[in-house]
This record gives sequence, C-alpha cells and structure tokens, in this order.
Amino acid sequence: MYKSPRVSSVLGLPVHVMTNYTDWLLECLQQGRGTHVVTLNAEMTIQAERNQSLTQVIQKADLVIPDGAGVVLYLQWLLRQEVQRCPGIELAEKLLQELGQQKTAPTVFFYGGAPGVAATAAELWQMEVPNLSIAGTYSGYHCPEEEEVLQQTLTQLQPQVIFVGLGVPRQELWIAKNRHWCPQAIWIGVGGSFDIWSGKKTRAPRWLANNNLEWLYRLYQEPWRWRRMLALPEFALKACVYRVTVRSANGVEC
Repeated sequence: MYKSPRVSSVLGLPVHVMTNYTDWLLECLQQGRGTHVVTLNAEMTIQAERNQSLTQVIQKADLVIPDGAGVVLYLQWLLRQEVQRCPGIELAEKLLQELGQQKTAPTVFFYGGAPGVAATAAELWQMEVPNLSIAGTYSGYHCPEEEEVLQQTLTQLQPQVIFVGLGVPRQELWIAKNRHWCPQAIWIGVGGSFDIWSGKKTRAPRWLANNNLEWLYRLYQEPWRWRRMLALPEFALKACVYRVTVRSANGVEC
C-alpha cells in the first residue's frame, strides 16, 4: 500500500523521513509512479539559497532524502526528530541489489561521469549482481548533438531506474527538465557515485563517516573543493539562526 512519507523542513526545503526508502521506491516501480529522488546535504541546501531554480526542483521532487550529516543533525538536534542518515550512494546500492533479486528485473541506466566511467561502473555492478538488467550507459561529457542521441536512447529503451551522475546542481536541474522522456522511471541524482563504483575514487573510511567527517576525506581527495566546503559552517550558522527565528515567530521560548 503506497504511503506518503512524513515531510520535515531544513532551511525551508522539504526532507522526507521514513524508515525504508528502498521499499518505498520498489513500490513506486511496481505502480509505475515516476519519481525524482533528491539527495539533500548541507552544500546543496546552501546552493539552493542562491539558485531559485534548484530550490523549485527540490520542492517539487517526489522524494528528498537526508543524505548529508548536516541535514540529519539539523533534524535531530534542532527539530528533535528521530531520523537516520541515508547517503545517496548507499540508497542506490541497496536499490541495485534489490532489483537484481526481482523475478523480472527492472532495467537500469547509468548516465554521467567522465568517458568510460559509467560503463565501467555498470560492468562491475553486472558482475556483482548477475541478474541485474542494465539497459545502457552514457557519458556525462558530450556535445549538444549527442544529447539528442541520449534523448532518443532513453525514449526508446524506457529504463525503469535512471542514475544521473552530473554533480549538484546540474543533475537535479537536468532530471527535472528531462524526466518526461521516461515518465514512469525512478530518477536519482547520484553525484560522484560512478567514480567510486568504477574504482576511480574511494569512499571515506567507515570511522570517519560514523563521526560525520566524510567531508574531511573528500577535501583530502579533492583539495580544490575547499571553497565549496565553506558551505558547511555557513549551513550550521544559518540553521541555528533559522531555527531561532522560527521559534520566536511561533512564540516558543528558545
């Protein structure tokens, strides 16, 4: 039975809270419910404040999961909600594993990343989950003419799950613009997941993730991201100010 997830708010953006996102998505697949999944973290939240188009896409998304530690801590500490972090890459991995166990495996498409990365990621997943039905892959680096080829490919294949790894906010805006190509599909922005699945990059050690320090490992791997990482303290400050403002407006003592 299809149930709508509980909706919370982080700096004015929706976050859907539930115990099992994978089962919910599988149910959407069974019902042919086209779904846009956004994996919200602190960096995306700050970007949305400066990009109204991104804000609108997040607000209209069918499922916004608490991907980042900052989003989860906001919900836990400031809103006193019971919520667990759901990294987008882990949701995608669980979904792929579940799809491979279906009697008639839904078709999957990988789009994004540097040339060859999505294809390599797909090959490795095919080896890990032999029953997985991968319809195709497409690089995220291409000319406008090749975009037409991609449109024709997706329109013809009609894959049921489409992973888009173009980075934030490009992937979110691209999905919102083009999801009508496959209206019954689940579209998920997976950022750099293809790089990790293909072995081009590695995830942070578990002990760093457990202590909400994945951002530090990413900065170690990609030091050029330091300017983007400034969104983290900005998010923390704005989260506190936003919460105090809301509580004051509602007449609640802080």
